[in-house]
Amino acid sequence: MGFFNKKLIATCILVASITACSSTDEEEEDSQAIAELVEIEQQFKPSVKWSKGLGSGVKGYFSRITPLVAYDKVYTANRKGDSYALDVETGQELWSVDLSDLEGTRGFFDGVVPALVNGGPVAGINKVFYGTENGDVYALDSETGEMSWKSQVKGEVVSVPAIDSGILVINSASGILKAFNASNGEEVWNVVQDVPALTLRGTSAPVISSGGVILGTAAGELTVYILENGQQGWTAEVGEATGSTELEGVIDVDVKPLVYGDKIYAISSRGNLVSIELRTGRVLWKRKYSSYRNLAMKGNTLFLTDLKGHVYAINRNNGLERWSQLALTNRGVTGPLVDGKNIVVGDYQGYLHWLDIETGDFVARHYVDGSGIYSTPSITKGVIYAQSRAGNLQAITSAK
Repeated sequence: MGFFNKKLIATCILVASITACSSTDEEEEDSQAIAELVEIEQQFKPSVKWSKGLGSGVKGYFSRITPLVAYDKVYTANRKGDSYALDVETGQELWSVDLSDLEGTRGFFDGVVPALVNGGPVAGINKVFYGTENGDVYALDSETGEMSWKSQVKGEVVSVPAIDSGILVINSASGILKAFNASNGEEVWNVVQDVPALTLRGTSAPVISSGGVILGTAAGELTVYILENGQQGWTAEVGEATGSTELEGVIDVDVKPLVYGDKIYAISSRGNLVSIELRTGRVLWKRKYSSYRNLAMKGNTLFLTDLKGHVYAINRNNGLERWSQLALTNRGVTGPLVDGKNIVVGDYQGYLHWLDIETGDFVARHYVDGSGIYSTPSITKGVIYAQSRAGNLQAITSAK
């Protein structure tokens, strides 16, 4: 429990320490002020195609559960362990499985021990995969929800697994990177990574590309491993410590690397946004931005949300800033999502905001619910799937 609290507290303190370095109390108070929403000119009205309640949601806990569309279904879960498959057109429940009681042995008077789902879902080879804070890994049949296999990894799984070429890769908070045969759950290889004494509450989701597994580390680096055998390849520095204290040394790369062509883009919670050559790990350019939210890209532009909730558009070729939107300061803004000619971010009050992709100006807003939106929504065929902390999943269209 102490380990959990230390990491959770570090997340809060780190954001405050980076963003509130002011010379006066008044300036410090201003730096922590939450921006109030102002009226905007709605250029279009987002509409709810369907909505679905997902039990207790994730409440106030750290969670990266994001709805996934695959096999003409929407897959998602709540923290307790209820896993769902929904009809993509209507939201009708096709099946649901309680991962906390897969054997169906819990009696009426037995207490519920939640599965603590946090990593996933990800789909492949007609299966849906989840990881949990208990270190459990579940593989469910995508059509029926029946369990195909279950295994375990040492440490909490708080990021989305990756799957390719029949191999499922899990990154855990304890530094264990483990590859499974996705068909039967047998271990393929296991790598132990060093984890600093103080890190953020989160880990980088791995990305599989060109036969390699690419992920960020708690040491502020981007590392590649060979998918076939787990052998380590190159390592590149992303984070940059700003002082001598333990807190100032928290430079985690918790963001899922973004791979495009022969380049990788990554960002640290303290330090830099970098462009890296995929084949060699050579840093092509580096700019001063800090974030623990995933990046997005369209064309030659990268989009990011920094620790303060500021949204930026960056030229991916040279790292030069194209525009910034500062009106969502301290609103717990999610990572950006590309939606046609706009990008979308959610906030702690449960609003979705559409920003013009060329200017960063607000063009629309939609309210989901007051529990807030923590995880970046997903989008498939022009439909946005946003899941609130209270477990309200909405399928939203934004015809323009």
